[in-house]
Amino acid sequence: MGLFTVLLGAALPLVDFFIVNVALPTIGRDLAAGAAVLELVVAGYGVSYAVLLVLGGRLGDMLGRRRLFLLGMAAFGITSLACGIAPNAWSLVAARVAQGAAAALMLPQVLATIQAATTGTRRARAMGLYGATAGLSMVAGQILGGVLVAWDIAGTGWRSVFLVNVPVVLAGLFLGARAVPETRSQRPEPVDVVGTLLLATTLLTLLAPLTEGRATGWPLWTWLSLAAFPFSAYAFYRVELRADRKGRTPLVPPSLFRLLSLRRGLVMIVPFSIGFSGFMFVIAVALQQGARLGPVSAGLTLVPMAVVFFAASLAGPRFVARYGTRVVTAGGLVQGLGVALIALATWRDWPHLGVLPLMPGVAVAGLGQALQLPVLFRIILSEVPAARAGVGGGVMITTQQSALALGVATLGSLFLGLVPALGMRDALVTTLLVQLAGIALTVLLSLRLPRRILDQAAP
Repeated sequence: MGLFTVLLGAALPLVDFFIVNVALPTIGRDLAAGAAVLELVVAGYGVSYAVLLVLGGRLGDMLGRRRLFLLGMAAFGITSLACGIAPNAWSLVAARVAQGAAAALMLPQVLATIQAATTGTRRARAMGLYGATAGLSMVAGQILGGVLVAWDIAGTGWRSVFLVNVPVVLAGLFLGARAVPETRSQRPEPVDVVGTLLLATTLLTLLAPLTEGRATGWPLWTWLSLAAFPFSAYAFYRVELRADRKGRTPLVPPSLFRLLSLRRGLVMIVPFSIGFSGFMFVIAVALQQGARLGPVSAGLTLVPMAVVFFAASLAGPRFVARYGTRVVTAGGLVQGLGVALIALATWRDWPHLGVLPLMPGVAVAGLGQALQLPVLFRIILSEVPAARAGVGGGVMITTQQSALALGVATLGSLFLGLVPALGMRDALVTTLLVQLAGIALTVLLSLRLPRRILDQAAP
């Protein structure tokens, strides 16, 4: 029951990142919100979530992971309620920023608890289930969003995509107080205030202009922010390196990156997550605004992906035990085939897209994703010691979350920028081909994963 509860906590933030994609047109009409404000509804959550994740992991190490898990979950429920009753667009943006901060308190405790409370085959099984939950949540969020908006429960419309979290959080708090064990670092370190501020500045100077630039016409502040990003990143690295060399525990210890498994796994998770989130955003816009599907039909096109992903994730540990890191390489090739089939269906059947034309492509892509994501999570954390579980989990999720936000910003902006010149069909096909190039990169990177890394985490 404890594992089920922490996995529920892992699902909530990821579902909420994607659940608004199909609700954005309805939110825009109801709250009279323009494109820039609607992008902030997505970006405000993603940026605050990414910025505070590592700090959330450190606080869990210090104060107790169950305590921070329950506190973060309670805050997530309250901020979800605030989103659901928001009277205007800007109050919704503010509530989404607060919701992202609450998620950043909750999610790092999930991985840290798994790392600290399990060993051997139990840890491998738990990590496999975490990977399956993460991938399924990202797909299910978009499906659930379409269904809830269309059902218009009690006249709540788009508000139900946030209000649905409240009863789920109440159940999670009840179970978590009884079933989740309390763990913490044996030698907790104080919060690295300077490192936290520099990491926040680094992520904000990159993510804020990329997510808002296109919608606001690329004003001067976006270019100044991007110009400041490399200097902020370098300052963060130097401060953390100096603290590490002096024997203190910085927010993100550079010595952690000496672990080959963590370093190479993080490099792979970036293009994977950019492609995943970019695809989910673009397909939601294209199916609703281009193919004129309703939110339910747009969401149902992804059901084959969700079903195949979940089934393949459960079988993943057996493939890993037998074939090692070749599973990740095979997954990249299979995902690439699925994206190519989606592009072909778009070219051939536009604008008559729906569940049947897209089914082969999304199912094959889901299979490929399932062979990659859970295994990458296991690789990244396979050598992280239990004392640094919160930091390691925070670094991994921050990297993934930042890449998810980058995917919406980059592939989403590319698609929306191409629509006026190429039309919806050709813009979608072009964006899918760019995603295909990113998948090819993950395949090449997977060839550098030595088998010995995976052996430590394999069941």
